Amino acid sequence: MSLPSPRKFNLFTLFQLPSVWLTGVRVKAISEQSCSVTVKHRWINQNPFKSLFWAVQGMAAELATGALVIAHIKQNNQKMAMLVVQNRATFTKKATGRIHFVCHDGQKIKETIAAAIADGQGHSCWMKAVGTNADGVVVSTFEFEWSIKLRQKTA
Repeated sequence: MSLPSPRKFNLFTLFQLPSVWLTGVRVKAISEQSCSVTVKHRWINQNPFKSLFWAVQGMAAELATGALVIAHIKQNNQKMAMLVVQNRATFTKKATGRIHFVCHDGQKIKETIAAAIADGQGHSCWMKAVGTNADGVVVSTFEFEWSIKLRQKTA
């Protein structure tokens, strides 16, 4: 089964996560191993200091990790619950211009999903998305602990 395209993820955000769409967060590429999401600093998503609001950076970073979770769940053709249970963030530079978030933890979530399917228990894993500006300088790093569990079958 193939992965959902960036276009499908972006349509999903339009209808299911409108704040993500309105602030300009977009999936640019996705593979089994990684996901790339961008957001451009604009008036609608800025803070009073004329840079990208931290929460918008968080939405982009979460989407970079969450899209991989969704894609791998779909590949397994299972009904599963997914939830962020913890997160951490570090900000290292003012975020202006286009910010590019990348997560390379596809293998980690694939293994976590396989474990949850194998034993029917909930499992979690930490996934990281790093945001860089046009010069390749890291502006922020986000880590999300995703919890994965098979949904109970109803009779």
